[in-house]
Amino acid sequence: MRKYIITGVQGCGKGTQAALLARDFDLVHISVGDIFRWHIQSHTKLAARIQRFTIEGKLVPDELVEEVVRQRLDQHDWNFGFILDGFPRNANQASFFLESFDIDAVILVDVPDKVVLDRIMNRRLCEKCGLDYNLIFHRPKVDGICDVCKGNLVARADDNPEAVRSRLRDYHEKTAPILELFSRKELIIKVDGTRDATAVQQEIRSKLNLQK
Repeated sequence: MRKYIITGVQGCGKGTQAALLARDFDLVHISVGDIFRWHIQSHTKLAARIQRFTIEGKLVPDELVEEVVRQRLDQHDWNFGFILDGFPRNANQASFFLESFDIDAVILVDVPDKVVLDRIMNRRLCEKCGLDYNLIFHRPKVDGICDVCKGNLVARADDNPEAVRSRLRDYHEKTAPILELFSRKELIIKVDGTRDATAVQQEIRSKLNLQK
């Protein structure tokens, strides 16, 4: 069984890398961001609490994130392991997680802030099927229209310069320090996230000694 955390600033491409690992190694990809979006789209009781923070570009409070993550992991549908994307984001969350789970590695996708800002401002989401696009790497065949379902492509509500800069500040102030904790346990592998997705994935697999 393999248990991984993948981390990096929002927009570094960790969701794409996690999905590729999950697909080829039978891992369950647990994305905190996707879980939050599901709650919002499904109008659950948690949705209003989550939305209040995400629209302002703020991190969702620890206790709410921990509640969502624990509920998801308690489903125990990860027979071959999981890759956790978007958690933990600070020292409290890291402590909570390490008290309950042993992990094999923390994958750090390293990308400079300027590159992240450019990527995020070019993200688009199909409002019908939820497929992600990026106008830098993955443009639709027809501008503004999803290739798969022909739905409209829209920017996420929290993908604006002010909100992105706020998230970057939160990352550097709150999330980056937890890397020291993982480093002491010799769990971190660092990869260059500025390259194309295939090259990043190859580096991850090489450093994790994974073979398809």
